[in-house]
Amino acid sequence: MKKTIITISRQFGSGGRSVGRAIAEKLGIPFYDKELVEQIALESGFAPNFVEEHGEHSPGKSILSYAFNSTGVPGVMNGLSTADFLWSIQCSAIMQVAEKGPCVIVGRNADYILKDREDVLHIFIHADMDYRADRIVRLYGESEKSPTSRLQEKDKRRSVNYQHYTGRTWGTAENYDICINTAVIGIEEAANIVVDVVNRSK
Repeated sequence: MKKTIITISRQFGSGGRSVGRAIAEKLGIPFYDKELVEQIALESGFAPNFVEEHGEHSPGKSILSYAFNSTGVPGVMNGLSTADFLWSIQCSAIMQVAEKGPCVIVGRNADYILKDREDVLHIFIHADMDYRADRIVRLYGESEKSPTSRLQEKDKRRSVNYQHYTGRTWGTAENYDICINTAVIGIEEAANIVVDVVNRSK
């Protein structure tokens, strides 16, 4: 089946968002990143910055961090915890945009949420620590934490969130159709590879 929907999972700082945007531009299809955050915020009632932070990151670095956020209030958010309520809205929003037609979706466990659709191509973007550290400093500037610490914390919380809601291991090659190292391939060529695969799919 023709692959018309592309999900982009990525390590922090690897350029996954840039790869996804380039793919969308080359294919002339919608790109969902901040747009998806805004839709989820509208439907959930949460602030966009809350959705941005908690939609794909765990509360802490351990899977146990969800244990302290496991119960909801009867009559509020369908009795779900904040995290679970956000997850349910996120799943619905991602399935809705996929139903609209060809698109690129960045992050938010979209690879798992759309795993049963045959028209989806799942991509994982990664790179070595030095490349990513240099890139986040250039893009986001310095902070109190070292670039390495920032990368490790983001990746860990993203990994824990993925494990909690999917039961799978984040970044494991078997969960994706294509894994690309942008430190070796480059962002533009990574996009070209994916576009070529999409155009060749039947």
